[in-house]
Amino acid sequence: MYLPFFIARRYFFGRKSRNVVNVISRITMAGIALSSLAMICTLSVFNGFSSLMTSLFTGFDPELRIVSVKGKTFNPQNGLSDIVFAKNYVEASTCSFKEQALVKSGNNQQVVTVLALDENYKQVYDLDNLLIGDGHYLLKDSVCEYGIMGIGLVYSLDCGMNPAFPLTLYAPKRGVKVNMNNVTANFNSAPFYSPGLAFQVSQPSYDNSYVIVPMSLARRLFDKSTEVTSIDLKIKDNFSVRKARRDLQTSVGPDFKVMDRYEQQSDIFRIVKLEKFISYLFLSFILLIACFNIIGSLIMLIIEKEGDTEVLSCLGLSRNSISNIFIINGILVSISGAVAGLAIGIVLALLQQHYGFIPLGNNGGFIVDSYPVKVKFADVIIVLLTVTATSLATVWPIKKIAWRFVGNKEKETL
Repeated sequence: MYLPFFIARRYFFGRKSRNVVNVISRITMAGIALSSLAMICTLSVFNGFSSLMTSLFTGFDPELRIVSVKGKTFNPQNGLSDIVFAKNYVEASTCSFKEQALVKSGNNQQVVTVLALDENYKQVYDLDNLLIGDGHYLLKDSVCEYGIMGIGLVYSLDCGMNPAFPLTLYAPKRGVKVNMNNVTANFNSAPFYSPGLAFQVSQPSYDNSYVIVPMSLARRLFDKSTEVTSIDLKIKDNFSVRKARRDLQTSVGPDFKVMDRYEQQSDIFRIVKLEKFISYLFLSFILLIACFNIIGSLIMLIIEKEGDTEVLSCLGLSRNSISNIFIINGILVSISGAVAGLAIGIVLALLQQHYGFIPLGNNGGFIVDSYPVKVKFADVIIVLLTVTATSLATVWPIKKIAWRFVGNKEKETL
């Protein structure tokens, strides 16, 4: 066994003769443990919020979406559909069209985002868990066309989820000269009925402004024949979505972009990642301060082990080896504190993840009742590496202090 490590381990586990050295060492280790605990818990909470948002958008956003880079709409029949159908990992696909329009219900009206889906929408969109009401989940039958509105939009229009009269969508006509004498002649109109259902994503950008309609209604409303804004895909369960995205991006070329759910909601997830990174930086700074307390505790240990260093020096142990004893001792303190903090933090995070004993609030206005938490192995490795890096930052000052102290004792001995 490496002699400095053997002696450092004895110093670490052995009882110090001076009580103040014990106190400082324990405070240092506790500070590192608390910093590590706070770091893993904070990162796990951000992971939980990210997973929560992913689950909210799972029903509304497809696993993969193909959009045009050069324009808002494109014709899927120009070879793109053939490329998609040729992929054996694509379980189902549907075309969608998104555009803004005006919806009117009685005397109430509002600008909305119309999301039009074709006949295969149920195979790609998992809207069942987002729907509320006692109606039927359909967009079209042999009698009429239906539109499923967000719950916030239902409240804004004050029409209820099952109005007895149809609602009407309005959109400007394309390529028609504006008629100021008859304003209504400038717009296409398309009535639709509510199927007695509404969806709730718990995101205002969706719940307050989206209405889902069949593709046939959107084509009449917006004067579109074959154009779509995206091709939405569902990937087979036994195939990686990430690999499918890379393969599809290579196949469709630079004129199209293949997006997964994170890219479809890039703004939201980018903010979460940025907040997580900033929190990590602040906690790393606190951890660095805690690690620098090791210097104070090791100075006291060097003073206490003055007799031992003289004996080791007389026995022929070099100054460098003696200083390494205290460096290794400091690393043992930091690693032990980090492991203890990580263990406690992981246990607390897992308890919160399964039992939710820390609530978000009592007003009932949150999507979930308690803080969402998700522990990731990558975060555990990041915390360990951060503690190791900050501990190594103390090596140079500890080495200089130990080297100078042992050197002075050697001169006094001579």
